[in-house]
Amino acid sequence: MRNMRLLFRFITVGGLVLLLLIPLAMIRGTIQERQMFRNQAVQRIAQTTAGAQNLVGPLRVVPWSETREVDTVDAFNRPQKKTETTTGYALQAPRSLVIDGNLVPDTRRLGMHEVRVYEWRARLQAQFDAALPQDNGARRYGVPYLILAIQDVRGLVGTPELKVDGRPLRFAPGTLDASGRFGGVHARLPEMAIARDVQIDLALTGTESLAIAPVADSNRISLQSAWPHPLFGGRFPPRTREISSDGFKAHWDISSLASDAQGQLKAGAGLIGDKALDSLQVNLVDPVNVYSKAERASEYGILFIVLTFVGFAMFELIKRLPIHPLQYLLVGLALAIFFLLLFSLSEHIPFWQAYLVSAAACIGLQAMYLSHVLRSWRRGLGFATMLTLLYAVLYGLLISENNALLMGSLLLFGILAAIMWVTRKVDWYELGSSLR
Repeated sequence: MRNMRLLFRFITVGGLVLLLLIPLAMIRGTIQERQMFRNQAVQRIAQTTAGAQNLVGPLRVVPWSETREVDTVDAFNRPQKKTETTTGYALQAPRSLVIDGNLVPDTRRLGMHEVRVYEWRARLQAQFDAALPQDNGARRYGVPYLILAIQDVRGLVGTPELKVDGRPLRFAPGTLDASGRFGGVHARLPEMAIARDVQIDLALTGTESLAIAPVADSNRISLQSAWPHPLFGGRFPPRTREISSDGFKAHWDISSLASDAQGQLKAGAGLIGDKALDSLQVNLVDPVNVYSKAERASEYGILFIVLTFVGFAMFELIKRLPIHPLQYLLVGLALAIFFLLLFSLSEHIPFWQAYLVSAAACIGLQAMYLSHVLRSWRRGLGFATMLTLLYAVLYGLLISENNALLMGSLLLFGILAAIMWVTRKVDWYELGSSLR
């Protein structure tokens, strides 16, 4: 029966570990809630300025009407013929599209949250085929016009400058026949004009990301910015990129052979609705996302508690130092509070500073308390040193995301090996009998 005391002690410590999962889960819930508030800040700023932008075009639109006779019946159920007229439009993508633009970054604040915004100053040069659709029987084609599709037209700064075959024209709101698929602007062409060469100079503001659909047969797109932390997304990575502390430069060279954007246009895809166009994308990301780092750190909370409790158990069993379960609980809560301190401080100061302050505060508290629990300043400082090493390893895991699994695996293996080495000659039955 006396030997069962050792098993009972381990069961008690295990129960305390499970109990401490509650405050850890509450801390993670708080982090996720704050992340949600940050996302709401992005949405509110996008509502008051302009959201993430997606650009398609320019495209040439050729409206058509078709008249045909159909067989029907009148009110007396007598057969008759009726003339019906249907309308539609044909979309024509450019043969070549060259886009060169500069993203000028800026920051908007909402409370304590910072949101990246930008102004894109760009020049678009498109060349279309000279051929237009020809009338075919009952189908007759009208005068073509140009559209420039924009995800959030509120982002237009001033009026874009448009030149068609060397002649200046003006844009007007809306995309006319294509309004069910695209928001944006349009420009009507003079009679007999075919819009072979099109040049557009525009300034467009947006929030956090810019996407461009490579709709032409040949697409050459160049972007540059003073923002040093771009994230390239979408379906097409840059062909070349240069990223430095002064900003970035990226270049895409995309053929219609590598993109399905033209096929998607024919299938009815656009900026409105569920059907989306393939695009390239640039995101102006924050290099230090305190929410993701704090959440990742909290995932290691249970590991900290387990390792500390194992160290306590070793002292209690080998050094014959009775430690009350309440003392285990207080030490576990002090370990859990570190993650809350880290998260709350990182919203106001750089993450590494928040980590340093939180770790120093918790290690100092633990050293003071454990020196009395373990009845020796040397033992308390020894435990504090062990915690310092654990916090240092955790920081290494956070800043080395690609190697986190490997580093964590090596850490666990090393700790298990150390415990097995220290306890290799321990007589557990004798220790169980000596427990009070």
